[in-house]
Amino acid sequence: MDSERAAAVADFLAAEGWGRTQPALLAADASFRRYFRLADSGRRAVLMDAPPPLEDVRPYVTVAAMLRGHGLSAPEIFAEDSERGLLLIEDFGDDTYTRLLARGADESRLYALAIDTLVALQRAVDAPPSLPSYNEEVLLREAALLIEWYAPAVLGAPLPAALHEEYLALWREVLPQAALPAPTLVLRDYHVDNLMLLDGRAGVQGCGLLDFQDALCGPASYDLVSLLEDARRDVPPAVRAAMTERYLAAFPALDRGAFRRSATILAAQRNAKIIGIFTRLWRRDGKRRYLDHIPRVWRLLEGDFREPALRPLARWLDRHLPRAVRRIPDRRAAA
Repeated sequence: MDSERAAAVADFLAAEGWGRTQPALLAADASFRRYFRLADSGRRAVLMDAPPPLEDVRPYVTVAAMLRGHGLSAPEIFAEDSERGLLLIEDFGDDTYTRLLARGADESRLYALAIDTLVALQRAVDAPPSLPSYNEEVLLREAALLIEWYAPAVLGAPLPAALHEEYLALWREVLPQAALPAPTLVLRDYHVDNLMLLDGRAGVQGCGLLDFQDALCGPASYDLVSLLEDARRDVPPAVRAAMTERYLAAFPALDRGAFRRSATILAAQRNAKIIGIFTRLWRRDGKRRYLDHIPRVWRLLEGDFREPALRPLARWLDRHLPRAVRRIPDRRAAA
């Protein structure tokens, strides 16, 4: 943290009554945000440092209020300075799903709670929320990250413009089939890194929600595949099947065929995006650790190609990004 940023943080903490507290780095994520734990005489809070213009805390505040308004556990906002990109928020502790699973916690129980929380959210949001739409333009822009960042990293040169347009045209053909009749709140990063188990809270309130500032209004299938096609861990097929069924059973009026098709198309779109993002995090931001997940995400993407609507895309990738180059980019290359 440079001296100017450190001074802004110190001013904010002093104004909010935390001036004598030394922040302890809690976490940094794939964005430019960082989190610090504050502890003082029995009080605890988390400082979110989201420096403008790289980040904007206002969407986080908006979505947190929306989630809490629906009876779900998003952190309470204790103090806000949106101009300087600083928030004081509720400290949910250390029991992320990721840590609990690493310690041998009951996988099925944790995923069942996550499914029930997602169901509760989507039942509560009975009309499109007042957020931008997760529309075809946004989905297409994200899918393009695969060929904009990953393809040059493994091929040694960008794809020709004509192939770039072919790829986008194939997505334009398939994305309309991912639409569902009732748009809902889509958190977009609904996976074990961003879920917590909260002591002393019953039912779905026991599932703490993190990292939702990029939420949009879109298809209900997206967050389900975010959870079950996890870029960072292998979810056993039996768990994926059981949790999909648990979700579908909560919405008996759903057209299951249309929903499963939507889910598979959006899983493929998400996986293509993630491969591109993880490459960009390395090339642009020097964050190399994300590269380790790329083989898993390719396996997930290849599995998504069982959906007939995605087969033209699968054939295009077989021609222009064949299996022989579906690998972790060479880490020795300059970032």
